[in-house]
Amino acid sequence: MIPVILPLYDRAEIEFTHGSGAYLFAKDGKQYLDFAAGYAALALGHCHPRMVDALTSQAKKLWHLSNRYTIPGMEEYSKRLVDMSFADTVFLANSGAEAVECMIKMARRYFNEKGETHRYRLITLDGAFHGRTLTTASAGAKEKIQGFEPAVDGFDRVAWNDLVALQDAISPTTAGILLELVQGEGGMRALQQEYMTEVRNLCDRNGMLLLVDEVQSGMGRTGNMFAYEMYGIKPDLMALGKGLGSGFPISACLATETVGKAMKRNSHGSTFGGNPLAIAVGSTVLDIMEEPTFLPHIRAISHYLKDKLDHLRMDHADKIEEITGVGLMLGIKLKPHLDVEQFSVLCREELLLSIPAGQNTMRITPPFVIEEKQCDEAIEKFDRALNKITSTSFKIKNTIKKIKSKLKI
Repeated sequence: MIPVILPLYDRAEIEFTHGSGAYLFAKDGKQYLDFAAGYAALALGHCHPRMVDALTSQAKKLWHLSNRYTIPGMEEYSKRLVDMSFADTVFLANSGAEAVECMIKMARRYFNEKGETHRYRLITLDGAFHGRTLTTASAGAKEKIQGFEPAVDGFDRVAWNDLVALQDAISPTTAGILLELVQGEGGMRALQQEYMTEVRNLCDRNGMLLLVDEVQSGMGRTGNMFAYEMYGIKPDLMALGKGLGSGFPISACLATETVGKAMKRNSHGSTFGGNPLAIAVGSTVLDIMEEPTFLPHIRAISHYLKDKLDHLRMDHADKIEEITGVGLMLGIKLKPHLDVEQFSVLCREELLLSIPAGQNTMRITPPFVIEEKQCDEAIEKFDRALNKITSTSFKIKNTIKKIKSKLKI
């Protein structure tokens, strides 16, 4: 008999009652250090007091308005996003997948308006994750669309960080290149500088658009407000989410005027996008992120954490292959004979929350409010978990468990 909650997640049997900063507190009284932060969404940690005040204050005024009316604060909020980025215009939505979907639609509409309707295809990269709608799943890694075929047409997937493969994929039907500057699900790995410089040049030479998915890497996660800044380039379209609302559902698709003006009245929309609650919370998040100490703190604490992780790798050279990522978007890539799922379970037993990514990598995406003492605490817990990890038994047990589940034994 199917559970009342569709069984899509392998949920840990922990019931959290409240959170504060970098910590979550369970019903049994245990205190967990949260280095997952809701898949990097909780940029400012749990229950940031200024966000709580903004949300509760707005909740007493207006929750929702149709976008047929002027929503208080929306224009000011959108202008702030424009002023801090490359963009000229913004569309507000609720989730990262919606923001990416909007980018894809805008790219197609841009060429449609130019009379080049044959240009609709986007080149994407292996290991990518762009969301779970049919379209965004089709744009991502091939395993994300398995079981939901046929995939939405219009995406040509090439090897990650391979310029030759990317160049070979360009055709007269290519509209642009869609990529994550730092892959999350793909293994917490950043594209090389030379690659991104040439990607921008290729787009310019071929009249293509550059679409960057910064749902996870944006809003300070890399130590820059946006990851594209560390490459010295500018995209034509950008998707934001997760940290944009620091746990509250809000996302945005940002575009240049050249691309944005192709979108006509009623060509796109969102029922809840930019609702008064989201604007109130989002504006407070920007207030905090624009403070002079915000980005310098991320850079300093990420350098400290990365140094500690490098030492951890040397201490466990037989188990850790490399430390990946940038800023506070890091990963511990394990040796092939070990299992990252077991590592995650062992970390949880040490009261440290972390979530596996692809490439046998443990993602490390703590909230930006962490200090050195939380980094030290996490390293101690990672160290104890690594001391307990085994080679193959966990994989075998998990495989048997999955087989039994399918057979309903």
